[in-house]
Amino acid sequence: MTMDGRKIIGHGTWYDKMAAKIIEREKKLGRNLNLLRTEMGVGASGFPHIGSFADGARAYAVTLALREMGYNSELIAFADDKDGLRKVPAGLPKWLEKYLGYPVTDIPDPYKCHGSFGEHMSSLLCEAFDKAGIEYKFMSGAEVYRRGLLVKEIEKILANAKKVGEIIREEVGQEKYTEVLPYFAVCENCGRIYTTRVYDFLPKENKVLYVCEGMEVKGRWLEGCGYRGEANYAKGEGKLSWKGEFAARWKALDIRFEAYGKDIADSVKVNDRICREILHHEPPLHAKYEMFLDKSGRKISKSAGNVFTPQVWFRYGSPQSLLLLTLKRFVGTRKLDVTDIPLYMDELDRLEDIYFGRIKVEDEMEKAKLKGLYMYCWLMKPPEKPRIHVPYNLLVYLVKVAPKGREYEFVLEKLKQYRYLKGDAEKSEDLKRRIEYALNWVRDFGEEIREVKIKLKENERKAIKRFIEFLGSEDASTAEKIQNAVFQIARENNVHYVELFKTIYMILLGAPRGPRLGPYIIAMGRRNVIEALERALKK
Repeated sequence: MTMDGRKIIGHGTWYDKMAAKIIEREKKLGRNLNLLRTEMGVGASGFPHIGSFADGARAYAVTLALREMGYNSELIAFADDKDGLRKVPAGLPKWLEKYLGYPVTDIPDPYKCHGSFGEHMSSLLCEAFDKAGIEYKFMSGAEVYRRGLLVKEIEKILANAKKVGEIIREEVGQEKYTEVLPYFAVCENCGRIYTTRVYDFLPKENKVLYVCEGMEVKGRWLEGCGYRGEANYAKGEGKLSWKGEFAARWKALDIRFEAYGKDIADSVKVNDRICREILHHEPPLHAKYEMFLDKSGRKISKSAGNVFTPQVWFRYGSPQSLLLLTLKRFVGTRKLDVTDIPLYMDELDRLEDIYFGRIKVEDEMEKAKLKGLYMYCWLMKPPEKPRIHVPYNLLVYLVKVAPKGREYEFVLEKLKQYRYLKGDAEKSEDLKRRIEYALNWVRDFGEEIREVKIKLKENERKAIKRFIEFLGSEDASTAEKIQNAVFQIARENNVHYVELFKTIYMILLGAPRGPRLGPYIIAMGRRNVIEALERALKK
């Protein structure tokens, strides 16, 4: 409880509140609380993007929150690798088009390093989870069907196909499943899964009958081969349609929480009803989230060619900074690109300062939430003491002006001069990684970095303009003269010198303080600093 009587649940975050809600709901339902499973889907039909990572990170945060409340919980990462390939993702070879409609685990890996296309794609997301420290139980959809783990649910859904078709029609207006069974068989003749129409169910033989007629997929007609055959659903010779498969998974795996994107809200609504009315099982508690967009406003997508992968993020930023992006906010769309990474690296440092009490937050609820968010960014294993905080922009500028081949040594020397390092701090592995992120940034983008937008008052604008003039003059020949000029220019323009220093640091470093300004400007080069200050005036 806070001093004013407000209740802090768990660590005060959305994830703690969701965990409490799950526990309360499960108790009302009278279900076993020995194991509370959360679930997320692992796409296997294209490159995993930041949104895919976010799905798993958020589900795992709920898992951690349940554990923090004393319950056993695990995250199921269910790979949709029995799905057919609907479109060749941008950047992949054209020869994959001949495999449209094939289950992705039956398609060769274009990179020839995994057993199949689907295995390659799902491994990329698992690799990102592993790097971030997210624990999960991986389940391949193809393997789940092959092992017959959904047989009981498949039989109930197919035995009640007419009612399932009515539910789908009522919820989303789709008539298709009032005429065909909600199951796709893999054609024994041509190998496709989306071209078959299942028209009969033989429960005593664990089989369905189908004809390979063809189907429209992503606005393109996939021609069927005309073959008539039978498929054994107990041996994984097909799969449920999405309008039924979620429900089968929730029942068979006893899932208690699964979030979903607004793009599949209709499917979730249908599956909730199928779960309750056909499988007689209460579906998991849900939370709806919105998509990450690129800066043009387009949804980040596996097939649209604008994929921003976790692997790209890890080249320029830490796993914890990516977890901050994904856990900071659950609802609302966010526009995103690589230039956001430095901002999240610096924001994580600020959260760390709050966590260790270096920055005071008066509101107890807000302080608990921010400290809790920091803990979830570290997956409940935060550092024992604060790390070395160096603004990302500063590292980039230092790397940029460093002698080639001596970048690491040069940066360490400058950080010592700027008093960022004490004792044996230069041996810090975290600092080494930060310098490596900055090196990668400069190698790939040069000096280009997203600078913090500063709202300047009129007298501050005049002061910055005057400072630019001074830096361009012969008078700015030494670090001491530059340092003293800030005090004089502040007085001339009726700006407190503390505020002017803070504004200049925010423009150059994205942080309110930094190394002694005069020596720093000399090290960075006056021309570079002038250009940065001029960009700030144009915003």
